Amino acid sequence: MNSAISTVPPVPKGNFPHYMLKETYEQPEAIRETLRRHLSSDGTRIVLDSSKLSEAEIAKFTRITIAASGASRHAGLAGKQMFEDIAGISVEVEYASEYGNRNNLTSPDNLVLLITQSGETADVVSAQREAKLKSSKTLALTNVQDSTVARDADAVFYTYAGREVAIPATKSFTTALAGLYILALYFAQCRGVLTSEKLKASVAELEKTANLMGQTLPDFDSRLKPLARRYFMAHTFFFLGRAVHFPVALEGALKLKEISYIHAEGYPTGELAHGPTALLEPSFPVVVMATRDTTDEDSVNRYEKTIGNLKTIRSRSECVIVIATEGDVEVTQLCDEVIFVPAANELLSPILEIVPLQLLAYYIAVWNHYDVDRPRNLVKSVQQE
Repeated sequence: MNSAISTVPPVPKGNFPHYMLKETYEQPEAIRETLRRHLSSDGTRIVLDSSKLSEAEIAKFTRITIAASGASRHAGLAGKQMFEDIAGISVEVEYASEYGNRNNLTSPDNLVLLITQSGETADVVSAQREAKLKSSKTLALTNVQDSTVARDADAVFYTYAGREVAIPATKSFTTALAGLYILALYFAQCRGVLTSEKLKASVAELEKTANLMGQTLPDFDSRLKPLARRYFMAHTFFFLGRAVHFPVALEGALKLKEISYIHAEGYPTGELAHGPTALLEPSFPVVVMATRDTTDEDSVNRYEKTIGNLKTIRSRSECVIVIATEGDVEVTQLCDEVIFVPAANELLSPILEIVPLQLLAYYIAVWNHYDVDRPRNLVKSVQQE
């Protein structure tokens, strides 16, 4: 998830030592602004920034293909579950760089959703071009107005993260998550399956999530700095999550690779037994997403499976870090470190869960004296396919 900035602009860091940390703290307000910009003046409907497609035309799409790269693709994987659960529409998620290599991804009833922070990522621009050649309609979710992808799309949803100076995506990732949740509500609205009561409750849940993030950020910060010191010399990590939390695991692993130069892999929790578990040993760090929404039966079932997995992991690794829901007593017996996040709606919990993983990667990089804002070999916008 990249922007078109190639050099660090003269944006003040304030009291923060790095842009990445500053932008991590800007996430709650960025999410609130993204929500505010997409509510009608009376708060009763979701609106896009621009669209050549009517709501009736939107309602006719039976499938969405998401094309994105990097952190944007991870957001898209979470968005897949949001669209399917909220709007009842089938979603595929494709690497933007691979989109043109498949011939069955476009049809008149298929909408192509392009996610790119900068709106200029070469692979995403190419995917949009390919979709248009095959007469598919495109919807752009981007943070940069008047970018190439936005100009060429049939409909546009802007995230309002503001400029992201650091190369690692923080606020652009969480506003993409929020934006996809809002878009899922919009599609449900177009399809006639979103009641006014459901919209009001969903908006309140997103506002609550942003507020909870703001309240807990300082605690996460103080907790993760010393925790990172314990692991800053590690050589490899696993990040594990189920369902909507699997993309969080992928993003946590990506952050660690990007700025800490530590090998890390994200897996669905249940897949660990299918090969990767052979690598586990006492000193192998494993980060497990084990939150739960007690009002959601599927979430509770997923959590119970994760508890079973944790028992096995704990028997093989002495470096188990768990992201859990506040008040969870059971999980504390199955790990070395637990980071509690506030209870949240199942589909919105990734917005909270990613913050401690962002800070874990950040402080591991800081303890290693790496350039957090400008990691080696990386640019804000990949301009080569």
